[in-house]
Amino acid sequence: MVMRLICCLLLISAMPLWAVTQLQASVDKNPVLAGEFFTLSISADDTIKNEQPDTSALLKDFVVGPTSVSTRTNIVNGSISKQTTWSVKLMTRSAGEYTIPAFSIAGVNSIPITLKVAQRSKDTEQSSDAFIKASLSSESLFVQEAGLYTIKLYLAKELLDGNLTAPSMPDAQLSQIGKQTENYELIDGKRYLVITREYLVQPQKSGSYTIEAPAFQGRVRQNYRQLEISALGESVNVEIKPIPSDYQGSWLPSELVNLDEQWQPTDDTVEVGTPITRTLTLTALGITKEQLPDIKLPEIQGIRSYPDEKENNHLVRDGRVISQQTASYALLPQTPGTYTLPEVSVPWYNTKINRISYATLPARTITVIPSSTTLNPPLPAQSDQGVSADSRTPISTSSVYINSYPLWLVIISVIGYLLWLITLILWWRSKSHRELINAPAKKVTNKSSLFLDELKRHSKNNNVSAFYQALNRYAVQTTKQSHSAIDKLELHADNALLSQHIAKLRAALYSPNNTDVDMVAIVNLLQEQHKIQKTSQESVLKGLYK
Repeated sequence: MVMRLICCLLLISAMPLWAVTQLQASVDKNPVLAGEFFTLSISADDTIKNEQPDTSALLKDFVVGPTSVSTRTNIVNGSISKQTTWSVKLMTRSAGEYTIPAFSIAGVNSIPITLKVAQRSKDTEQSSDAFIKASLSSESLFVQEAGLYTIKLYLAKELLDGNLTAPSMPDAQLSQIGKQTENYELIDGKRYLVITREYLVQPQKSGSYTIEAPAFQGRVRQNYRQLEISALGESVNVEIKPIPSDYQGSWLPSELVNLDEQWQPTDDTVEVGTPITRTLTLTALGITKEQLPDIKLPEIQGIRSYPDEKENNHLVRDGRVISQQTASYALLPQTPGTYTLPEVSVPWYNTKINRISYATLPARTITVIPSSTTLNPPLPAQSDQGVSADSRTPISTSSVYINSYPLWLVIISVIGYLLWLITLILWWRSKSHRELINAPAKKVTNKSSLFLDELKRHSKNNNVSAFYQALNRYAVQTTKQSHSAIDKLELHADNALLSQHIAKLRAALYSPNNTDVDMVAIVNLLQEQHKIQKTSQESVLKGLYK
């Protein structure tokens, strides 16, 4: 046993102790063309598994693709050499001289690389096998107004594989609409495969911005060879206008907003108990379906209203984003009379004439008449008269009810019905009580606590945008309103200090100037309100079920 241990120690001591002694960085092309991808290789003379070079500094000047890693071990005449190589695809958008910084692995640094980038000529771009065209639906947008950004990739040769990056813009949300489409175009007698993608652009702050065009890298087939190609689109400048200071209400920027309605039945005269279906359709250009406001109809005494679920959709047509909301209401008249349904109005900001406009439905008057449906029970037999049923004289319905049933029978029937109704109510309350006891009573409270925890996390990270989105989710949960939930949360809380902090939060989101936001104070105020609401609910429940 001792000899075996000694042999193992000798073998371990005889093995070389590997460590990184050299780190080299190189590029496969220098100089390169603007918009052309090239490969940066970083090699270390050892096998490294738990560490990789930090390439975040490259994001300032380059479009950075994914990083791949490979390892290799060589044994020549008993000599062992190891190597780990990281490969990164890079591209720069404009010509000039750039410096690829030094990288560090295990305390060993590489040498910086000076890279020269030449300008790609327009003639070369148009006559090449791949190029990109990018366009925006408008040169200027308002904050939160939806713009349509379209990119087209033109390929003259058979595509084997490739990667088209997504466009980017600071302080804006870009999301692809639908799937990409493919068709063919002839340009100067040359046939191109055209791949089209459409993106929805929603700016969140005012100012001058640039939409960085996507880049393409791929391989095509030429005869029996495979060629690498790349293309870069031109950036698009856009001016983002702020929300006008005099605008009141929910912000709805659009070129056109229309409000329409349909009635079923179409007649303005209906009987009591006849259901009426009223369908409202709100259509707007240049906004997303999430921005459409909820339409609320006032309650009418004598007519019950039962709202159906709303349906929001949007689509792209002729380069414009069209959003539509459909809401149906079932109206049930209860008593006869003449009713006037008031005007319905939705305010919006007209981006064409730069002023507030209104989409309205005029007031409508309907007449409710008594129901024509009556009961016709069979007439009592006249056994003492020798008269057939067909020869009897018709009598009124009221006399049938009076003469057919004795008064004591009517009284007993009414008392029995009331006793049955009271029993049903007591059973229902007992069942509701049991459900409340067995169900998780703190479900809503726990959900609100989760949103408060999320707000605390974003406040620690000082992430204003994420904090505002989490605040909106908390407001929707608390107020049960999906539109303008934060405004309703302020009214619900009735706290002037909370309103001041939320106003600063919005200013930080939508203003180009830096604004200090005390997110911790907002969380503390919401927690106090949450405790008050929880205590109030518990006291109410205890009072109900003592």
